[in-house]
Amino acid sequence: QVQLVESGGGLVQTGDSLRLSCTASGLTFSIYAMGWFRQAPGKERESVAAIIWSGDEAMYDDSVQGRFTISRDNANDTGYLEMTSLKPEDTAIYYCALGRTFRMLAYEYPYWGQGTQVTVAS
Repeated sequence: QVQLVESGGGLVQTGDSLRLSCTASGLTFSIYAMGWFRQAPGKERESVAAIIWSGDEAMYDDSVQGRFTISRDNANDTGYLEMTSLKPEDTAIYYCALGRTFRMLAYEYPYWGQGTQVTVAS
C-alpha cells in the first residue's frame, strides 16, 4: 500500500529555518511529481511548491518564492522542503503529495501524507 510520511515540523521563531522530509513507500517514487501543500486553521488548503519527477524543474507559490526550496532524492524515495526566513503566516500543517501531473493543483495528486505541523512564533 502507498504510504507517505512527513517529518521535520516543529515550533520555531520568526526568521528561523526548517527542513521537511517526505518518505514514500509502496510505489515507484521516481515517476511521480511531488507537491507540498499547507493548511492553516480556518483556511483552505493551498499549494506551496511542486517538483517534477526528475527533480530538474520546480515551481513555487508567490508567497514562498525565494524562501522555500523543494528537492528530491529519488534513490532514497524522499522529498524535501527547505524553508528559510519563516514567518508567522507560514504556520500550518504541511502535506506532501505525489501525482503523475506536474502542477500545483491538489486534485491532481492522489497520494497524500498525514501532514506535519509547522508553527512560527512571532
